[in-house]
Amino acid sequence: MDTELNKIKKNNFKIFRTTAIVCLFALALSFAGCGKKAGASTASSATQTESIGDKIIANSENVPRISIEHFLTNLWKNTGIYKMIHNDTPEEARLAEESAKAVEAEKERQAQLAQQQLIDKPVEGWKKLVMLAIGFLIVFLGAAKGFEPLLLIPIGFGTILVNIPGAGMGNGPDGMLHIIYNAGVGNEFFPMLIFMGIGAMTDFGPLIANPKSALLGGAAQFGVFATLFGVAVMNFIDGIDYTMLQASAIAIIGGADGPTSIYVSAKLAPTMMAVIAVAAYSYMALVPMIQPPIMKLLTTKKERQIKMKQLRPVSKAEKVLFPLMLLVITTLLLPPAAPLIGMLAFGNFIKEIGCVQRLSKTVENELMNIVSILLSLGVGSQMTPEKIMNLNSAGIIVLGLIAFCIATAAGLLMAKLMNVFLKEKINPLIGSAGVSAVPMAARVANKVGMAEDPTNFLLMHAMGPNVSGVIGTAIAAGVFIATYGM
Repeated sequence: MDTELNKIKKNNFKIFRTTAIVCLFALALSFAGCGKKAGASTASSATQTESIGDKIIANSENVPRISIEHFLTNLWKNTGIYKMIHNDTPEEARLAEESAKAVEAEKERQAQLAQQQLIDKPVEGWKKLVMLAIGFLIVFLGAAKGFEPLLLIPIGFGTILVNIPGAGMGNGPDGMLHIIYNAGVGNEFFPMLIFMGIGAMTDFGPLIANPKSALLGGAAQFGVFATLFGVAVMNFIDGIDYTMLQASAIAIIGGADGPTSIYVSAKLAPTMMAVIAVAAYSYMALVPMIQPPIMKLLTTKKERQIKMKQLRPVSKAEKVLFPLMLLVITTLLLPPAAPLIGMLAFGNFIKEIGCVQRLSKTVENELMNIVSILLSLGVGSQMTPEKIMNLNSAGIIVLGLIAFCIATAAGLLMAKLMNVFLKEKINPLIGSAGVSAVPMAARVANKVGMAEDPTNFLLMHAMGPNVSGVIGTAIAAGVFIATYGM
């Protein structure tokens, strides 16, 4: 047993060392490839006399400021219930159209600014060489280290192909990677298909059998909203300037959900999609290294040894009705999250209903594999020097790690809080599975529990918070889109 634990510790050290090297490499590249933007410096000097409470986040002047009252009002007006019972007045329709145009104009302004900067200062050849090295590094991490190989390997190859001088694979209108990106990555098409596949592969039985585990998945979303504040604070660092739309997209990394991160960034911050996607998938892959130290720090040995009763059997009727109820509730309360939740529910329904197994198996296997390849290549096509080698990208890497740690800690602390009121105690380790990294986070919780007691099987108990975390992150995405993207 000691020998096995020593091997695990050595492997964890190797993973930690590799991660540290990657992070330091990314930071070094970001500092090497960035310079202070004149616009950012001007904005900084113009707001030095402002207090923190009065400061408007850089380049967010056209984005409406959201008070608590306005936030709640906006959420209510975006519910399906409100839209069903209320007919927009001409004034409300005009304001909604102006708001949507403002958001689109902001995204267009970001794209034009990035294009103009590229024209004014073309990418040096050495930067493309560095990006080629990063592409090979991503392939190495996926192939040799097992970090989400199904995703990181095609992302790495997309990075390599788009940065080959003279190949033009990322150039429009005929470059292959450009076509892939426009076909489904730059919009919601590929992420929706991925969510459909996730639904077809997911068993909601543990969540249905233990509904209170949904609280643990909800608690993990603290990582998302904590990141939102962290992004705002980082804007006070000279050389970093995130808009509120970009802040919302970055915050979703805290949910450790790659498809949702891509979905939100495509809607709110398309210029940052590549680094957001790579950060989200990388931290998903690093779950076995990041979570165990936090789990041991915030729980006692006695808590980690808590044994939970076997979950009750879940009937087929419950499993069939659950995705339908989930879709109805989302439709009534948060329609902006309905695209993600709807495809998740559809995939799960055709899995559980049993009469369309050909469709279910296709969605779960062939379609999921094909879309994963195309989505990952499309994400890799955005890994170009002007988008990656800057301080903003370095900030995303740091914030993603902090967000993931906060999400893990929030789930653990929520489980400990629930134990204060529950007669039948739950093992706090399953709270760490509230992040959306399915099923890896649940496996890690089970592994840490078995290290304390080899007879303590927590896998199925941890799957409840794990799948609820997927739903929770999709709901958080819907909140951001309802607030800033609609």
